Amino acid sequence: MAVAITRRDVSVGDLRREAGRTRDAKAACRILVIACVMERQSREDAAECCGMDRQTLRDWVHRFNADGLAGLSDLPRQNGPKPRLSPEQEAVLAEWVEQGPDLARDGVVRWRCVDLQERIKREWGISLHKRTVGKLAFRRLSMRPQHPKSDPVAQAAFRMGSRAL
Repeated sequence: MAVAITRRDVSVGDLRREAGRTRDAKAACRILVIACVMERQSREDAAECCGMDRQTLRDWVHRFNADGLAGLSDLPRQNGPKPRLSPEQEAVLAEWVEQGPDLARDGVVRWRCVDLQERIKREWGISLHKRTVGKLAFRRLSMRPQHPKSDPVAQAAFRMGSRAL
């Protein structure tokens, strides 16, 4: 038994021309199988000539009836889960990394992923894995941290003294 195609705005010749014109090989195969069905081939023969199952052919016929030729192309895919931080929050996070931590507020002298993870949880109530924080926050290299009690003058004098030897 043939599958019923209710859409009659495109002829078999138009379908075959469109299949030859398209650059999407999968869509071209689907267009050709619709043309085969319109030529009154059985569902089994039409599916076999285009290398698909009868049930798959039925699904594509339903998509063609509903959406026309555009329904025979693949739908855009989702690329993973949606980000948990908004772009504004990511910008603030980048600022935190560039400015460095505050010893009084953050209790650390340099950022680690775990420290940023805690600050994100405290500020926005969003819990992220430390690897995710590392991918978000440490895209660029940051400066080496400097201890808050370090004395640059004493360090310079020490360097000068060691060169005299």
